[in-house]
Amino acid sequence: MTYEALLALTGFAMATTFTPGPNNMMLIASGVNFGFRRTIPHMLGITLGVVSLVLLTGLGVAGIFRAWPPSLTVLKLLSVAYMLWLAWKIAMSSAPGERNAGAKPMTLLQAAAFQWVNPKAWAMALGGVAAYIPEPDAPSLLLAAAAFAVVSLPSTSAWAAAGQGLQRWLSDPVRLRAFNWTMAVLLILSLWPVITMKLAG
Repeated sequence: MTYEALLALTGFAMATTFTPGPNNMMLIASGVNFGFRRTIPHMLGITLGVVSLVLLTGLGVAGIFRAWPPSLTVLKLLSVAYMLWLAWKIAMSSAPGERNAGAKPMTLLQAAAFQWVNPKAWAMALGGVAAYIPEPDAPSLLLAAAAFAVVSLPSTSAWAAAGQGLQRWLSDPVRLRAFNWTMAVLLILSLWPVITMKLAG
């Protein structure tokens, strides 16, 4: 990968990771409901999951979808079902003092696994590899994965910190419930890429 291509890919990674999407809606909601520190495993899991997607996409996982198109439909159905469930969980989140003792933030492994049904993460991985490293080799894939990792950490931190910053204002249960429902609706709206997802090439 040339220096210019790496710069362009890094810009692409910044544009896609910092803008609103399923991960960021869930991070800000987690920051509000659990605080920044308890959201750190969630943040690291997102980074791990996106990096794994980029690497495996470069190694040819997209070929499975091309060889067997119904697999893309299966991915879309799984994405919709799981994200609707997550939206419901966010909407039903209660104030810290009212929270069920079983309520927990997403773990590192859960957040990493979520990327495999996250349409925006697939779009990032497929789009980044196709546009900037059309003939992937090991060094290029490792550089691409590193670029996404470096950009992902400040992005996830910013969204989780924004959520924690809203905690005091959202200490009012009415405001918190309205916020959680808003995040749930935004998460559902972010399903649009699932409907329109197509493979490049």
